[in-house]
Amino acid sequence: MHTANPGVLKLENCALALILGTVALAAGGQTAAVKPAPSITTQSAERDWWKNAVIYEIYPRSFQDSNGDGIGDLNGITGRLDYLKELGVDAIWLTPVYPSPQVDFGYDISDYRSIDPQYGTLADFDRLVAEAGKRHIRVLMDMVMNHTSDQHEWFLQSRSSKDNPYRDWYVWRGGKGQTAADKGQPPNNWQSLFGHSAWQWDEKTRQYYYHKFYIQQPDLNWYNPKVQQAFEDIVSFWLKRGVGGFRFDAITTLFEDPSLADEGVVKDKDGNAIVNAYGDPQLDGSKTDNLPGLHPVLQEIRATTDKFNTNAFPGTRVLIGETYLPNVEELAKMYGPPGKPEFHLPMDTQVAFIDKLDVATFRSKLIDAETHLSAHVPLLLFDNHDNPRLDMRYGNGVHDKDIQRVLATILFASRGAALFYYGDEIGMKTTPPERKQDVKDPIGVTGWPKEKGRDGERTPMQWDAGANAGFTNGSPWLPVPPRAAAINVAAQKSDPVSLFAWYQSLIRLKKTVPAFESGANIMLDTENNKVFSWMRQAPGAPQVVVSVNFTAEPQTVNLASGGAGIRPYHVKTLLKSPGAADPESLGAIELGPFGVYIGEVQ
Repeated sequence: MHTANPGVLKLENCALALILGTVALAAGGQTAAVKPAPSITTQSAERDWWKNAVIYEIYPRSFQDSNGDGIGDLNGITGRLDYLKELGVDAIWLTPVYPSPQVDFGYDISDYRSIDPQYGTLADFDRLVAEAGKRHIRVLMDMVMNHTSDQHEWFLQSRSSKDNPYRDWYVWRGGKGQTAADKGQPPNNWQSLFGHSAWQWDEKTRQYYYHKFYIQQPDLNWYNPKVQQAFEDIVSFWLKRGVGGFRFDAITTLFEDPSLADEGVVKDKDGNAIVNAYGDPQLDGSKTDNLPGLHPVLQEIRATTDKFNTNAFPGTRVLIGETYLPNVEELAKMYGPPGKPEFHLPMDTQVAFIDKLDVATFRSKLIDAETHLSAHVPLLLFDNHDNPRLDMRYGNGVHDKDIQRVLATILFASRGAALFYYGDEIGMKTTPPERKQDVKDPIGVTGWPKEKGRDGERTPMQWDAGANAGFTNGSPWLPVPPRAAAINVAAQKSDPVSLFAWYQSLIRLKKTVPAFESGANIMLDTENNKVFSWMRQAPGAPQVVVSVNFTAEPQTVNLASGGAGIRPYHVKTLLKSPGAADPESLGAIELGPFGVYIGEVQ
């Protein structure tokens, strides 16, 4: 998301130089009651809270179990709100907690207006929202509009007969070459993201229905205006309960090409079809992803949401998009055209899944976010419930903790909102199943052994060194990794140089340093491909410089040579890797292996 000469940084092994004292979060939170005459400052903070927000993704069934059934729940989350406040988050995003057969662990929804009994009740949800609000933490729901469960009443009606009023709420078609005695072939070559044909034959009405994801997740027909109206009503239902906004799942897949034309097959440089983990040819997604009809829908959903930004519902309700897109130009469209806003914060997956420590790539993608989004606020992230954790994608097995400091620094010290995944703050590691019979995620069952599924990044939160890491006093739905005895919240909260302390300090800097709150990103030392350096600069505020070493060798960086108007001034350390020395000036900042330095220009 987001200009000068070469330099070099030398790093020694990294002690938190500075853990700032507890401070009030700058982005004001949800209030329990409407105040009669809010100040201009309060109104502004409520309106703009999301622009520098820290958002924490919770996978509810893995966060905290309160009743001993081995599955995390809403009351468990409520019981951990003080931890989240201490960490410094502004909002929590909950993956789906609606009633569901749990084929896709909640992303197959059978009722959009209630809570799955595994997670609690609507009363438990209301209590979570209220208690979170007291701590200035907003609760964001996951909104799944592409598909429902095949057990949803809409689909049960739809598949009951061809003339049912709900028939056109889903995508039904006859087969190629279908006869009275033969179902023929699927209507086209479209594939499920979870393997094999995206068309499922239904014998009762003798047609195929389309499912971009699992067979049990039939796609809704977004060409039907009744579908859009239904979701505007659902969004309003949860906004009235006080939610702070929504994250929209798989949002770019809402529409399909009505002509049902085949998608193109992706080929390698030799002209051979690329085969995916399920043994299917990889398709280009041109007929089933990011089609133009999406934007008017998002504009209507945003308009519905904006109606709740009133004194009766203080604070901006924020819309976040799961936006896997091919380039920054397509990402920019997700904010909406002038006068027709869409998402407040579409996810910048251009940065999120670089999946290698390459300075030039990070610099390029962050420059894109700074210069190609028309001054919109970027949403940075590196991790979520669908991808291996940071250790597997970026770690080297030796410097994993230091590498995670590097990534956290980029996340929180860059302009924009920041989203991270539960357990990142303590360095939880990916723990994939070792045997097929242990796999819970259907993706792993279908794709084993090349695709082991997503269980490895969904293991229970590691709270302490006790039984089941403090997650449950029952039998956990996924096994707790043995390494939880050493990697856990309790151990790290008492350690001033822990990863938890690093996250907490970075978040405080993000909230209290004016240049971090609103300053632009300006790249420094742009010819250096070993150390990534940038400056945050806001009018009337001291400049802040950030340098992160992307290598396992010590580096020395000169940030005072040319460009960006920085001279060899003194620099005041705000945060540095454990064990690192304070530099005498910007002309010689020493970084150890994967070391970090943040300083305020004097």
